[in-house]
Amino acid sequence: MAQEISRDIGPVVLLGPPGAGKGTQAKRIMEKYLIPQISTGDILRYNVAQATELGLKAKAVMARGELVSDDLMYPMVRQRLSQPDCKRGYILDGFPRTAAQAQWLDVLLEDKLFENPRPTQSWPIVICLDVDYNELLLRITGRRSCPTCGRIYNVHFQPPRNDEVCDLDGTKLVTRNDDRLEVIQPRLKAYQEQTAPVVDYYQRTGRLVWVNGDLPMDEVTGQIFRILEARHS
Repeated sequence: MAQEISRDIGPVVLLGPPGAGKGTQAKRIMEKYLIPQISTGDILRYNVAQATELGLKAKAVMARGELVSDDLMYPMVRQRLSQPDCKRGYILDGFPRTAAQAQWLDVLLEDKLFENPRPTQSWPIVICLDVDYNELLLRITGRRSCPTCGRIYNVHFQPPRNDEVCDLDGTKLVTRNDDRLEVIQPRLKAYQEQTAPVVDYYQRTGRLVWVNGDLPMDEVTGQIFRILEARHS
């Protein structure tokens, strides 16, 4: 895949339910444009590991079994986005999860986080992968992995040559606990409840772009690249 390292991409927000393919598409954007993927989980783990002031506070919260509040996460996110590797752009993973976080992000970017930002590039490109519910269930519940080599299959779309057995080493395939129907249905319901306000927020601002996530993986990637290119044409 040809790389684009001369242009500014700006912030990219990928929305979509579990199984929509966000991880795959984020990786392809990273490889093409050489921008980092920013995960709030990674930011939190880094601050805890480095024993920063914020990390120590977050560690104490987690030790009590509580969720880390936005008031603690915001300054950590701001600090990470100000790093040199984010200057040309980045992909946000798992953030924003709420309308309040989306509003905070807009205020942060409007506050000229980047050096000499251009107005049209300070706002995030928000791409939502739209996938049919039944398609999601087939993608997730059909996933099987080889515990030996790590290869991933799908019994509906990319089955092994022999049922439930890895093509490479003959190991019996396994199903992750998170991919079981009784686990994924509540996750999908929670996503709809938590993310709907974020989608509504970006729709109201006119910055939400829908992508048909039911299409083959390469076609979805093509749609996303055209969206990114159109912004800078």
